[in-house]
Amino acid sequence: MRMAIETFNLTRRYEDNVAVDNLTLRVPQGEIFGFLGHNGAGKTTTISMLTTLLLPTSGTAAIFGHDIRQENLQVRQHIGYVPENVRLYNDLTVAENLQFFAALSGVSAAPQRIIEVLELLGHPEWRGLRVGELSKGMRQRIGLAQALLHRPSILFLDEPASGLDPEGTRAISDLIVWLNEEFGITVFMNTHQLAEVTKLCTSIGIMNHGRLVMADTLKNVLARFPDHHSLEEIYLEVERQERSRA
Repeated sequence: MRMAIETFNLTRRYEDNVAVDNLTLRVPQGEIFGFLGHNGAGKTTTISMLTTLLLPTSGTAAIFGHDIRQENLQVRQHIGYVPENVRLYNDLTVAENLQFFAALSGVSAAPQRIIEVLELLGHPEWRGLRVGELSKGMRQRIGLAQALLHRPSILFLDEPASGLDPEGTRAISDLIVWLNEEFGITVFMNTHQLAEVTKLCTSIGIMNHGRLVMADTLKNVLARFPDHHSLEEIYLEVERQERSRA
């Protein structure tokens, strides 16, 4: 089984604070991996390192075998990243924003690729809209369009449904599943939406104060806690156990 993501004692310190503590994790190709944890658990810092935006203090990771320290350009060819707050230029149209990001990513035949990606999202009519006029959910989908321009093998999503209404959350969730099933894109997502994790994810990891305390397939995690009726109950139980060990 080919590994999409492997981390090896991945660590990030900020002075006396250890944000990510010796993280060792393997995510096979084709998974939808839900990365869970309380605010400040180290989830976003982990994504920042895996996407080469932040250097580890020690340890390393590999994306499809490419080391994030030594082969960051090759890593970036494999990945697409959508942050919690998508950064777009409000005064430009959707197409103009995507053209700018396509140029940064070296996408060839960018105008045609922009049309293709918007059609993938089911909204080619958004091409001429100014980004400043878009709703939060629309901006999230344009962020996904930007991340898909160069045909990545892995999508990193940081709270993809943050601030969305139920309809927007459903639309993003359906799109994630479709991209995974139709194109085999591996998805690594930070989220607090535990109900969506149950519907979407094939495997999960739980972070607590910078440490990975659980990682397994969703099926195995649910089987390990037969007396708990939801992933939320399991998550709270794991958090309780960690507090009792502290």
